[in-house]
Amino acid sequence: MKAVVYQSQKGLSYQEAENKRSGPGEVKIKLKAAGLNRRDLFVMNQKRSQETSYIPGSDGAGIITELGKDVTDFNLYDEVLINPSLDWHAAKDVPETPHILGGPSKGTFAEYIVISSKNIVKKPAYLSWAEAGVLSLSALTAYRALFTKGQLKTGQYLFIPGIGSGVATYALLFAKAIDAKVSVSSRDKAKLHKAKALGADQLLPTESDWKTELREDKFDVILDSIGAALFPKYFDVLKPDGNLVHFGASSGDNITLSLRSFFYPQFNILGTSMGSAEEFEQMIQFISHYRIKPVVDSIYPLIEIERAMERMQSGNQFGNIGLVME
Repeated sequence: MKAVVYQSQKGLSYQEAENKRSGPGEVKIKLKAAGLNRRDLFVMNQKRSQETSYIPGSDGAGIITELGKDVTDFNLYDEVLINPSLDWHAAKDVPETPHILGGPSKGTFAEYIVISSKNIVKKPAYLSWAEAGVLSLSALTAYRALFTKGQLKTGQYLFIPGIGSGVATYALLFAKAIDAKVSVSSRDKAKLHKAKALGADQLLPTESDWKTELREDKFDVILDSIGAALFPKYFDVLKPDGNLVHFGASSGDNITLSLRSFFYPQFNILGTSMGSAEEFEQMIQFISHYRIKPVVDSIYPLIEIERAMERMQSGNQFGNIGLVME
């Protein structure tokens, strides 16, 4: 089969790779589409100093072409999408570090993949292959961050700094589906206008004085993936007993925090990463109920992986970047 392979000394290449058979409890899937995530870049950077070779990619959707022994929940030619969160079943059983498909395990940037039947669900029929292919990782991360950790409710006020990523766009769509009020920020005016078209209630330039612009309003939940650059500003605009849910650090890991500014208003700082199989099922039910579709920024053939990665690295995308296998 053809696949994208990452080798620490050579980088990415489109080449022949082993086409495995499915084992007990596994299925073989002919992939129709896959999605890129920031995690793909992070893992490659992490492994650059090691001798390693693997197929990247966490998101994917396709058709079952082979059933392993003891697989009873699925049939040949079922259309499915992949849950990339491995070995995490119940939401309450949080692992020290989530295990995620696509490094070191063989991922979805390939024509075929063999995976446990516990890590697939039927593809919602209303989603195209491209939409299903980019869904899983970002949507699962957003669902857990908003609802399991942030406890966002109808009528509450959510802030999404740095709108434009896959997780951020899902968070906006999910929050508006339950009639929450949503503010977003960006340095990019075009991204703010696109967020407005998706239902954002207020647009805040990243460099502006948020406290002045909000007047007396404050947020029930803030969903942060930026980290150090903006972290101190959040405490000016979070309600007492509000939830600051943190899942990334694109601007750096280290912050300086005034403990009094944190404990007097009784803020809740909550870390999150990915999600469980239980939450994945809930997320699929949620998007199906509200007929939510991913925001697809761009689609590339698998062979053009380097162009797709350049788009991801530029930070200019709005929504998800996808790959198609044919």
